[in-house]
Amino acid sequence: MAKKIQSQYTEDWLPVKSIQNGMIITNDNFKISGVKITPRNIFILDPAAQDNVLIALKNFYNMIDFEFWLVVADRPVDISVYMSQLHLLYNDTQSPAVRKLIMQDIQKGNTFINNNIVDTEYYILFKEKTEDMVQKKIRLLINGLAGCGLNASQANNDDLRVVLDNFLNGGATTEFGTVMPI
Repeated sequence: MAKKIQSQYTEDWLPVKSIQNGMIITNDNFKISGVKITPRNIFILDPAAQDNVLIALKNFYNMIDFEFWLVVADRPVDISVYMSQLHLLYNDTQSPAVRKLIMQDIQKGNTFINNNIVDTEYYILFKEKTEDMVQKKIRLLINGLAGCGLNASQANNDDLRVVLDNFLNGGATTEFGTVMPI
């Protein structure tokens, strides 16, 4: 009897075969997919409009007739391009007043970078056996959320990696595979 070697790496014992075409493919060929919901602050609406959104969401959730997961994931905010543009603008500006305003924006951006500011993202995920059913359920979710006044799109490969990373690392940010600004 061969002795099975236990790996110390999470990736080696996860039942994930691949992530492709907006789906996590498991070892038993199930497809995990779903939608990413664009956040919307309903609390800036008047109370009647807030109630309408909440009632629509309740009705939407009650009409879903399959198992699903509501997932909240944090994604690091990457403002490196914006910061580079600010530095270029600062160097090209002669006016002391404008330079002061740009420097304030640069300092605010550095605060974001130094404090690991994240965007919170919202997902509805589900598991399905066939790609046809995945697409049918994604259309159902997108249309249902649109009826609630929310925008949604199919989660892409990068979104699904962020969800797995958040789940496996308890929300701690990992730096593998990324280029960090100097």
